Amino acid sequence: MSLEVVSQSRCFGGTQFVYRHASQETGTPMRLAAFVPPQAERGKVPVVWFLSGLTCTEENFTVKAGAQRTAAELGVILIAPDTSPRGEGVPDDPEGSYDFGLGAGFYVDATEEPFAKNYRMRSYVERELPALVAESLPADMGRQGITGHSMGGHGALTIALRNPGRFKAVSAFAPIASPMNCPWGEKALSGHLGPDRAAWRDYDSCALIEGGARLNDLLVDQGTADTFLESQLKPHLLEEACAKAGIPLTLRRQDGYDHSYFFIGTFIEDHLRWHGARLGL
Repeated sequence: MSLEVVSQSRCFGGTQFVYRHASQETGTPMRLAAFVPPQAERGKVPVVWFLSGLTCTEENFTVKAGAQRTAAELGVILIAPDTSPRGEGVPDDPEGSYDFGLGAGFYVDATEEPFAKNYRMRSYVERELPALVAESLPADMGRQGITGHSMGGHGALTIALRNPGRFKAVSAFAPIASPMNCPWGEKALSGHLGPDRAAWRDYDSCALIEGGARLNDLLVDQGTADTFLESQLKPHLLEEACAKAGIPLTLRRQDGYDHSYFFIGTFIEDHLRWHGARLGL
């Protein structure tokens, strides 16, 4: 495996890269963004993963969140992968909806046809991409954090819960707290995994916590003006699951904030500093 540079730009003393590579998991070319801070010139630095939400590519977070300034100060690599496989022959939702198919990989390994061949975002983000980052970038893989937004918040939580000890810091912005209990999640999980709800539990943070998975602590920001709050995100379910399991959860309900990148841009510095404190920075 190798990373091909698509673009690079000097940024706060570091470099913002966009890479492309051939993925064995998805069977397609995949793109990712990586901000490498100036401290990496002297040796390996910690990594923070950001998983984006529905309809997004690697570009949304990279261009809109304004995270590079704080990442450069702290000395962390920011990795933002795409949200689904893309390209000729990759199946999409035949109805053309935004919440299934291209841009909506939901960080699952699909088992249902015609999606099973390409939609393997769980294995891509959990296994293939970390190996490629460790091989190609000055990344200290012993110090990793993970965060994400909406569908990507769901991805960050479930990946961290399924991989105990891998991530020293975990946070999320407006995550889909329990995909088994909301329309986005039910559509994605049934379409990718079939009707057996027992197979969905590996992709539901509340179900994973109920099954014994644990985190040291967790930071979640949720806007109170988010139009998806009651129907799709349901942070109270995560709050209840963490309380029952004894997981320290800092759930901040941010008055008047919506689901947009204005919300993420407002609080990304807080999240990166949360990660930095747990990564020894």
